[in-house]
Amino acid sequence: MKENSPIKFLDLKAINQAFEPELSETILQISRSGQYVNGEISAKFEKNFADYIGTQHCISLGNGTNALELILRAYLILGHLKEGDEVLVPANTFFATFLAISNQRLIPVAVEPELTSFNISARSLEQKITKKSRALVLVHLFGRNAYSEEIKQLIDKHQLKLIEDNAQAVGCMFKGVRTGALGHVSAHSFYPAKNLGALGDAGAVTTNEQELANIIRALTNYGGTEKHKYEYIGTHSKMDEIQAGVLNVKLPHLDKNNCRRDEIASVYLDRIDSCHVTLPLKSKPSPFLSHTWHLFTLLVSNRERLIQYLSQKGIETAIHYPIPPHLQPAYRKMNFGKLPLTERIHREILSIPLHPSLRENEVSTIIESINKWEGK
Repeated sequence: MKENSPIKFLDLKAINQAFEPELSETILQISRSGQYVNGEISAKFEKNFADYIGTQHCISLGNGTNALELILRAYLILGHLKEGDEVLVPANTFFATFLAISNQRLIPVAVEPELTSFNISARSLEQKITKKSRALVLVHLFGRNAYSEEIKQLIDKHQLKLIEDNAQAVGCMFKGVRTGALGHVSAHSFYPAKNLGALGDAGAVTTNEQELANIIRALTNYGGTEKHKYEYIGTHSKMDEIQAGVLNVKLPHLDKNNCRRDEIASVYLDRIDSCHVTLPLKSKPSPFLSHTWHLFTLLVSNRERLIQYLSQKGIETAIHYPIPPHLQPAYRKMNFGKLPLTERIHREILSIPLHPSLRENEVSTIIESINKWEGK
């Protein structure tokens, strides 16, 4: 790193460089093959990813939002859901999670998070369950595992469908089972910035439910179960062969890269010592629970001042996310009730750099800069 060069929030070029020359060779091979969709490469990725997650089925598709939408649409077709049913969802999440629910004419019911993890609160979840509740979209936000025994008990007690949003947490585990295999079905995103990122957009669904998998696969192909025969009103959502090839190259290295993320997060948690910021709760080492740290977020009441201060130090930051879904203009006509914890998080949250290509001296610079900030 050149002296005084900025510390990027996310350096995709450096991250992808670590997979060379295999990455470029794979892309070139696919470009010369003449097969760009519905080929052997995407079929290979589906098998590899299902094996990695620990499910019987994987359906590759265009992006993570499509994955969530088609899961819900398939449950509507199967009769497990009907229009107007309530789907519980963390209030603190990316807008697309809410969008996938409301696009299927289902009702998103926003549930408050825990301030210590930013993930859904089991206590708040229990309070929001009604006779109309049919499913929970469990978001493993920022790469932190949101699953717990308390949530499992609520799912079983109220016979809810557990849909995991594993877009940010691929590789997490709970008692030896990976996120993406903990619920009935899971949506995954391989957007380039994700821990397992393609070079364009891509996504997948994993499940052990055969009938559900069959319907979702048909829905990705306009609703067709065979050529020119369309059983359902579907869409067109495919992972192309180049993205599948890229993901096949990267998947064997995912656990190692997640471990590097965990190392950096642990250093942040141990060494950031400022009364002006609030860190996420440090999890005790456990063989039963793991996180993959897609993002490292902290809370700061004077957020804009810290952003400006770190920028002057050459440190890039980001906000995930500045406006919560329930306050977005698109939902102005809906009443989600009072969500003070979520609104506080979105006012104060700030993400600092965390990725496998981050150097030790960069990590130290970030820590020292935050610790020296006077809060104004």
